[in-house]
Amino acid sequence: MDKLLALKMFVETVDARGFSAAARRMSLATSSVTRTLDGLEDSLGTVLLNRSTRQVTVTEAGASYYAQARRILDAVEEADASITDHGDTPVGQLRVSLPVAFGRCCIAPYLGAWLAQYPQLELEVELTDQIVDLLGARVDLSVRLGAAAAYDNVIAREVGRFRRLVVAHPDYLATHGSPREPADLADHCCLRFSFGTRDQFWMFQRDDANVRVPIHGSFRSNNSEVLHQMALAGTGIALLPDWLVGTDIAAGHLVTLFDDWSVTPNAASSVVTALYLPTQRGSRRIAAFLAFLAALPGPTGQRD
Repeated sequence: MDKLLALKMFVETVDARGFSAAARRMSLATSSVTRTLDGLEDSLGTVLLNRSTRQVTVTEAGASYYAQARRILDAVEEADASITDHGDTPVGQLRVSLPVAFGRCCIAPYLGAWLAQYPQLELEVELTDQIVDLLGARVDLSVRLGAAAAYDNVIAREVGRFRRLVVAHPDYLATHGSPREPADLADHCCLRFSFGTRDQFWMFQRDDANVRVPIHGSFRSNNSEVLHQMALAGTGIALLPDWLVGTDIAAGHLVTLFDDWSVTPNAASSVVTALYLPTQRGSRRIAAFLAFLAALPGPTGQRD
């Protein structure tokens, strides 16, 4: 028995929940798949799959075996890629994690044209604002907003910078007045990003002056696009990245405040960071994606 092929058939059958679907995915006859998996179970002396007329499911032993088989197949794939990916052309699968709003607004519009340049590359993109375990999540490269925490086993490379702007809708300012100094925000409804703590402040800097301003408001969200929409609705004053609000500022839908100050939420940084594992040094896939980021308009690359 070809054990590696048997593992592939088993994993495909579990993923597809059926022998016929797995056979179609692998361009094989259904009888070949069922015969091989019967032989696999015989060799192990245990039942891995529950068979019914409607679908195929895994037994308790099968679930454990599936997890280990998946790790083996992933390791083989990565081993192959580690050799082929150091040639002249990016080859294999590239898994990338991007922040939700940033990925949608600044990177996704350009991915199709970039990927078309590399017919041997398979790209998988995950959008999440959570910190990603590169090794555990099998992610090759993660793009994060802000300076990355120091990890001995992760390479952090700054790939861009952006500016955060304090903005409000003209109707809000007409109704509630326009704050003249950062401290005036105490009298305003501020739209807050959910950091996990209720007490928040914005840090303002100008020349040698540093002002820490506690902010309050009736609305919080863990998504900058939602805060953006609430600002456009005239709900309150928001601190948002320039790449998200630039078009609305140019159109007059939002007004900037405190233009002569630089401002960040709490102690956040305004850099864009790419993270990848040391084992990816020399990877053509990683190098190609980093070059792609550098060529983009906006925060990660070329400036308009």
